[in-house]
Amino acid sequence: MHELSVCQALLAQVENVARDNNAQRVDRVILRIGPLAGIESRLLQDAFPIACAGTVAAGAELVIEELPLVVRCKNCGAETAAAPNRLICGVCGDWHTQLVSGDELLLASVELTKS
Repeated sequence: MHELSVCQALLAQVENVARDNNAQRVDRVILRIGPLAGIESRLLQDAFPIACAGTVAAGAELVIEELPLVVRCKNCGAETAAAPNRLICGVCGDWHTQLVSGDELLLASVELTKS
């Protein structure tokens, strides 16, 4: 499962944050994921407790915020929402677009408990 290895890499970052802040435990992890990130949110939610077992993040809540898919039209310059399988301008309908957002996988925040 690809999402388990993503969770393991995420946990390495979370553990570094916890260690740098002398935290006793991690209470919540907030991720922002775009529709083109190649991650299935449901599978990530399922893999998270497995990856957290035995770590400072054991029992932590994973919150996933879905980011919009936005493109910029090279023809008219408009920035509009798009569907993952139709990266066209929402204003003029041109297919010459550039991705502005939607492929991110970002660790947005980590909520910690200190002694």
